[in-house]
Amino acid sequence: MPHKIGFVVVSSSGHEDGFSARELMIHAPTVSGWRSPRFCQFPQEIVLQMVERCRVRKLQLLAHQYMVPSKVEFYVSESLPGYFVPYQAERFRRLGYVSLCDNEKTGCKARELKSVYVDAVGQFLKLIFHENHVNKYNIYNQVALVAVNIIGDAADFGDESNITSREKLIDRYLGHSGEDPALEGTCTGKPDYISPLDDLAFDMYQDPEVAQIIRKLDERKREAVQKERYDYAKKLKQAIADLQKVGERLGRYEVEKRCAVEKEDYDLAKEKKQQMEQFRSQVYEQLQLHSLVDAEPMRRPSDLPLQPLAHSASPRHQQPVPSLPQEESAPDSRFAEHFLQENLPAHPLGPCQRATVDQSPPATDPHLNAHSVPYDERPLPASRKQPAAAAPEPEKSDTDVSEAPRGGAAGEPEPLTEKALREAGPAVDVLGESLVAGAYSRTWSYREDALLALHKQLMEAPAGSPKEELKSTLRASVFLVRRAIRDIVTPVFQASLKLLKMIITQYIPKHKLSKLETAHCVERTIPVLLTRTGDSSARLRVIASNFIQEMALFKEVRSLQIIPSYLVQPLKANSSTHLAMSQMGLLARLLKDLGTGGTGFTIDNVMKFSVSALEHRVYEVRETAVRVILDMYKQHRAFILEYLPPDDSTTRKNVLYKTIFEGFAKIDGRPTDAEIRAQKKAATEEAEKRKKEEIKALQGQLAALKDIQAEAQVGKAAAPSPLRVRGRPECSRHPCLHLRLLFSCSLCIFCGERSESFTEDGLDLHYWKHCPMLTRCAHCRQVVEISSLTEHLLTECDRRDGFGKCYRCSEAILKEELPRHIKTKECNPAKPEKLANRCPLCHENFSPGEEAWKAHLMGSAGCTANLRKTRVLHKAPALPPGKGPAMAKSGTSGSKVGSKIPTPKGLSKSSGRTYTKR
Repeated sequence: MPHKIGFVVVSSSGHEDGFSARELMIHAPTVSGWRSPRFCQFPQEIVLQMVERCRVRKLQLLAHQYMVPSKVEFYVSESLPGYFVPYQAERFRRLGYVSLCDNEKTGCKARELKSVYVDAVGQFLKLIFHENHVNKYNIYNQVALVAVNIIGDAADFGDESNITSREKLIDRYLGHSGEDPALEGTCTGKPDYISPLDDLAFDMYQDPEVAQIIRKLDERKREAVQKERYDYAKKLKQAIADLQKVGERLGRYEVEKRCAVEKEDYDLAKEKKQQMEQFRSQVYEQLQLHSLVDAEPMRRPSDLPLQPLAHSASPRHQQPVPSLPQEESAPDSRFAEHFLQENLPAHPLGPCQRATVDQSPPATDPHLNAHSVPYDERPLPASRKQPAAAAPEPEKSDTDVSEAPRGGAAGEPEPLTEKALREAGPAVDVLGESLVAGAYSRTWSYREDALLALHKQLMEAPAGSPKEELKSTLRASVFLVRRAIRDIVTPVFQASLKLLKMIITQYIPKHKLSKLETAHCVERTIPVLLTRTGDSSARLRVIASNFIQEMALFKEVRSLQIIPSYLVQPLKANSSTHLAMSQMGLLARLLKDLGTGGTGFTIDNVMKFSVSALEHRVYEVRETAVRVILDMYKQHRAFILEYLPPDDSTTRKNVLYKTIFEGFAKIDGRPTDAEIRAQKKAATEEAEKRKKEEIKALQGQLAALKDIQAEAQVGKAAAPSPLRVRGRPECSRHPCLHLRLLFSCSLCIFCGERSESFTEDGLDLHYWKHCPMLTRCAHCRQVVEISSLTEHLLTECDRRDGFGKCYRCSEAILKEELPRHIKTKECNPAKPEKLANRCPLCHENFSPGEEAWKAHLMGSAGCTANLRKTRVLHKAPALPPGKGPAMAKSGTSGSKVGSKIPTPKGLSKSSGRTYTKR
């Protein structure tokens, strides 16, 4: 039956300090796991040796929340090559790979548990990690693995004694006795069944002691099932479920306690420790009360250091772990329920400030779930490089362990090393060896005390002291301040800032030292302070940034103009994200406080810095640079434009520059492009609305005229008429045509020509032969407007079924000619109606609008295919636009026009009425 397989780490391609691959051998809520080196080469690999040759059935990986590899490959081998490193790739057989999620949906706060089912035999497993997913938290391009779990069963060796010895080896690794069958599953009769207690999620979120008790109870439950004691098995099942909740709570308390220790909140750590002990003892008493455990101790295996932060002599390790009795009585099925529901005293725990204590060993990653420690509160790598001598002493009392002396006499810091003496020799000569030794101590409390003592010493310095002595003391103090600013412990860092502020604002003015001393203080400390604004701890970043802003506003520092010159230094391409964001933010804030007049900030250095920051890889930096440029434009307007590219369509393709130029428009009170487009759209909609209203009014007038005309025609019905009107639907484009026909009979409404000969008969003759705005259809002999000839051929002509429309030129073409016409592509493409009119005679595009038709068809430079315009050109010019009735466009309906001219078909007005001879 498949069960958990123990393993050891044979080798890895590399690791970050404090995150060795050997951490993968431990499964507990507080494990840190493995991390690749910073800016490592990919792929990275880890080789594991299982405690036996086995048949691997399932592999589980618990990925890091933001150091996520894009892909993990699995290889298995029966044995390693003869020489240990490098491994021969052909000895390993590739099983496949899994792809891991980039974790963007969870904001890189949740860890992914990946389970892979395989079927392979071997004793060595190789994991190959490919390049990481890129995100804003993984600034060193690392990959990490929190835990790995192997589940399988023994391969068939044919040697029973060997199998027995291998099973003992597994039991020893996992901390079970030789008779412990807990890893064999809990479902009898299913050879492929895998117990939930072997799952990686169980060990990673359970207190280790409670996890062992659960496994023992699970063993008792299986024995009860075999003996058909189902009531007892049911109660054990309920007890296991309750204990799992207890174990999860204790695991969470352990993480919170560790977080408090790294935050240096030892009161909270002590409270969490007592809370865990109280809760654990109450649960164990309840187990004993129901005869589930007895008082016989069950020790944790010595080869599993599941609690690396706890001290070996602490009550946590001295407390015996209850073991299970041989005889069980029926327990209460809800024995632990009240422990899970009661309100135990708790301390509210906010985001953990993970500035690691110097005395603590490497801290682990307590990221237990999606709501745990944020990425920027992880332990500082420098603290993991402390020498072995910095390991914590066994806990001897409830007092703060960090206050214990590390060397030298009791209660005193350890003596200075030779290296420290060489480095701090001038400071020792001025301040004394005792104070400097405290500042160099490996115990953070001594370092803090030394800075506070120096603060007091400088405050009490008499005013009449010699200048040279005061200067020497100041320079020695600045030396220690500069060193303390780099300290990773928050109290020491804050003490250094307090001392620096006092030196600048009190010590120097009190003793009337020169500006050179103030400049020395600022120039020696500001580069280090700027470096701390890129710290991995959010709290330290904020403290450093706020102090720099405060220091820049000191009247003693402001006149020196030193800090602004540092803030406008170009951002380095390889600088950390936090450092770039902090520098940009400081620049923006100080610009508002100081301005650009004699403060160190000038238009030139600020704009050059901001424009270069627009190309930075971090979005927040680019966004802040845009704000700075807009703020500068409010004050200096035209000078700012010299540092930016021209405002054209090419530049505006860049979103940042588009934002900047639109911001300029808002500052100037000019409409932006979006506002201009909105205004044009609103004007167009308003014009369309007015046009529709006018058309509606004219249609009303047209209806009244129709009634009058109908009455007049009734009176003439008895007399023979040379023309009869074939009714057609009225067009709404020019409803005023009736008015023109009724009241302007001596005027051609199409070309604008006026003549006394334009009686009813004279107009018919003019329309039929001479009007340059009209033409006769070659297929049906109707007279139509040239502007609507194409529409006539496609929709009104008697032979309209024989025409098709070219998709390129939009003209009517005979269907038998259309394929050849389209294939040759010789026609001139038509433009949209809003952009140009299309002449069906000369096939040219010209200006849009109704008036443009008259100029094109009648002008000397217009249509070259209109044969009727020759007669017009020899006459006096027509009335200019606005002096006579406007030209009517296609679709205008007109009144009846009589004609006595013998024609094959009468006058036809396209899209209006059709006139034919009787």
